[in-house]
Amino acid sequence: MPSKPTAITMDAVYTAPGYLFRRMQQIAVAIFMEECRAFDLTPVQYAALIAIRTHPGIDATRLSAVIAFDRSTLGSVIERLEAKQLIERKPASTDKRVKLLHLTKAGTALLREIMSSVERAQARMLQPLKAADRKILLALMTQLVDLNNEASRVPLRAEDALEHLGKSI
Repeated sequence: MPSKPTAITMDAVYTAPGYLFRRMQQIAVAIFMEECRAFDLTPVQYAALIAIRTHPGIDATRLSAVIAFDRSTLGSVIERLEAKQLIERKPASTDKRVKLLHLTKAGTALLREIMSSVERAQARMLQPLKAADRKILLALMTQLVDLNNEASRVPLRAEDALEHLGKSI
């Protein structure tokens, strides 16, 4: 005879890895938005700007792979950045249908200005931990993300940008 299933308690939910990752993501976004409020930029928009600065002339599909963000949702991120005049889209010389992304002067200036706010946000996220624990947490999180990359709906594919730009790893 099968045993009765045990009731799941809220304590079990609160200590589950998935719940904790989701909560930390909420906290991380809240801290980022608070520290960077003056710049009207989301964490994903910030990541996209950094990737476009690093890989000028990248297309949206490769940008999606480089920042591990859903391609269909990334379109609205790109539209917002373009509306804010932080990036511009230029047709590729080989295929006019493909739009290549470039930072504008305003986008470059914003990245320079926002850096100290982003650094404050990152520090605040880890501030409650002792320095040694911060290093351990980041090492373990990096390991988990690397080892589970293929399980993501949008795996990180940083090599795609290098391939696009004719560089090798």
